[in-house]
Amino acid sequence: MRVVPLFCAGLALAGLLAGATPATAASPPPVPARHHLDWGACPARYEELNAAGAQCADVTVPLDHADPQGRTIRVAVSRIRAADPSRRRGVLLSNPGGPGGPGLDSTLRLRPALGDVADRYDLIGFDPRFLGDSTPVGCAPAAPAVPPGPVTSARRDFDRSVRAARDTARRCGRHGDNAALLPHASSRNVARDMDAIRAALGEPRLSYYGVSYGADLGAVYTQLFPGRADRMVLDSSTDPAATQYELFRSAGEPLEEALDAWAGWTARRHGSYALGRTAAEVRARVQRLLDGAERRPVPVAGVRLDAPVLRLVLRQLIQHEEYDAALAGTVRDLVDAAGGKPVEPGPELAAMLEMLASPELADSMLGGAVFMCGDGGWPAGGWPAGGWPADPETYWKNSWRSRAAQPVFGPFVNGMTAPCAFWETEPAEPGTEIGNDVPVLMLQARRDNNVPYEGALALHRRLTGSRLVTADIRAHGVYGRGSDGLRPVPCADRAVNNYLRGGKLPARDLTCPTAGRPGR
Repeated sequence: MRVVPLFCAGLALAGLLAGATPATAASPPPVPARHHLDWGACPARYEELNAAGAQCADVTVPLDHADPQGRTIRVAVSRIRAADPSRRRGVLLSNPGGPGGPGLDSTLRLRPALGDVADRYDLIGFDPRFLGDSTPVGCAPAAPAVPPGPVTSARRDFDRSVRAARDTARRCGRHGDNAALLPHASSRNVARDMDAIRAALGEPRLSYYGVSYGADLGAVYTQLFPGRADRMVLDSSTDPAATQYELFRSAGEPLEEALDAWAGWTARRHGSYALGRTAAEVRARVQRLLDGAERRPVPVAGVRLDAPVLRLVLRQLIQHEEYDAALAGTVRDLVDAAGGKPVEPGPELAAMLEMLASPELADSMLGGAVFMCGDGGWPAGGWPAGGWPADPETYWKNSWRSRAAQPVFGPFVNGMTAPCAFWETEPAEPGTEIGNDVPVLMLQARRDNNVPYEGALALHRRLTGSRLVTADIRAHGVYGRGSDGLRPVPCADRAVNNYLRGGKLPARDLTCPTAGRPGR
């Protein structure tokens, strides 16, 4: 759950996205009357959710909330009832991030971290509009992927990414009824759908936990519906004044810093990985691997991996300190393969190869594209949506220039990661301006290389009623890390649970003490 989806790697796509007019311009619509929901078993593939006693239903919402009597769509919702009705507080919605990530079963990860707090809330998961079991948006099938040839170049790799982005935009924009649907794929509309879920459940207010993109979605909700926000927890958020492309680019520096830290860790274990006795030697080995792959893709298990894919592999594994050993083993495998040695990929590299070979890969990335390109900002933007430059050469120039200071990750975070430059539908609304005094508990890792710490500070300043809990770790996501097999931050877990249990924010911002780091 902590690993960023392939399409969104480099930044856990979060942002305070599109809306109509700023929330201060008009009051939210009246609270609709509670309506009947047909609760039943969740889809059969959600075995754990059903085993937990969850029920699922569909909430009907307007496609365009500005036209409540017009076309409607379905939003799939799950509910695990409060175990202690006598102390029931209300409902706690959650969103696991993305954008493009379904969340029907996101409650399952929350329950262990919540402990006894889970007994006081109906835990509500949902698939955002157009995703998962909600009314879907599909795109025309992608053509079979063309693997890289035996020789390549940085420019040839870049041109392939441009062709892929153009093809995704074409397949989505001209398929079925998408011209009518895609302009309404916005975070502001998801926040409105969240409020429709609250109303359908007959609740006067809504409590919420969101991580990454889900955190910024929660901030949008506080802006649109400040009087209906109850206990709000935002974990790992972004700068509300930055465009999507700016947020991607801002990850470059902390990614390089994370690589420096990993290189030092690996150098101290030269006997195990033989990648270099100093951090500088380890970094040089990684750079030679990438430079070579920009001429000849690395053959591993019958697949050629070009430099963009290698950067993606590095990007996925550098985000958590606990993954240092996995990254070192993966780099060792790749260096051996590049040197012509037979390699049996380790589990992390094998999982990545399996994902790359999946025929469903292209479709699995579409949810992120639909929301990045359908949103009117992040929240700042313009056209194309999200502030993505319209001219492909801008990405190439930025990628090339970034190599001086960010040789490993600069080409990745500055490249054409999204198809928005070629998107064929315009967002129905502009971006959301964040600025309110709703009480909010924020969490952030100081060395988060998905969404840099400075972005959370910027949002913290805009949310004047917030408190910020900082964890001095390299990680993405702070709360409930133990549920993912990662080293927990007890101070942060207590702060969240105390807030959700009693409603009182910490008296001041907190920095959690750092326990011994893994493998140091």
